Amino acid sequence: MAIEKAKRRKVAWGITGSGDKLSEIIEVMKKIKRLYEDKAAIEVYLSKAGEQVLKYYRLGNDLRAHFERVWVEINANSPFLAGQLQMGKYEFLLIAPATSNTVAKIAVGIADSLLSNSVVMALKAFKPVYILPSDFREGVTSTRLPNGREMKLQIRKEDVANVRRLATMTNVSMLEKPGDINAVFAKHFG
Repeated sequence: MAIEKAKRRKVAWGITGSGDKLSEIIEVMKKIKRLYEDKAAIEVYLSKAGEQVLKYYRLGNDLRAHFERVWVEINANSPFLAGQLQMGKYEFLLIAPATSNTVAKIAVGIADSLLSNSVVMALKAFKPVYILPSDFREGVTSTRLPNGREMKLQIRKEDVANVRRLATMTNVSMLEKPGDINAVFAKHFG
């Protein structure tokens, strides 16, 4: 009798409207998809702004070429990611990148968008949540614009305070850089 292939566990990957490190994050996720293709099925959920930013950076076609299941936010409950997380359909929720707006909403319990609502509902159901915020450390950083030019940004103390608040929440883990995503998958699928 042939040995049946083990069922792959699903992962929900949310993308918000941050262009910072977006290309690098997508490259990391493509590598992870190849590495764990027998164990993990990555499904992508785009906020409305996330879809816009993917277009600006011309990354939408690349993302869809590598990930079969890509959904775009209609409202806070559509597609029905929050319910699927609560029902245990996903191993964990990863949001990378997460804008300072999304981080702030989650930090104070506002659940009015697809991804902020999904985080709140995942946590209520004891599901692990991993967040890679665009604004991790206070100070000046640089990012790449869609045209390739570099732009300097001031990371505000208020945004970093929200990251710190999230880091204290049960079942929430903060990621500083795209390479940190590798350890998340190794922990769950390694």
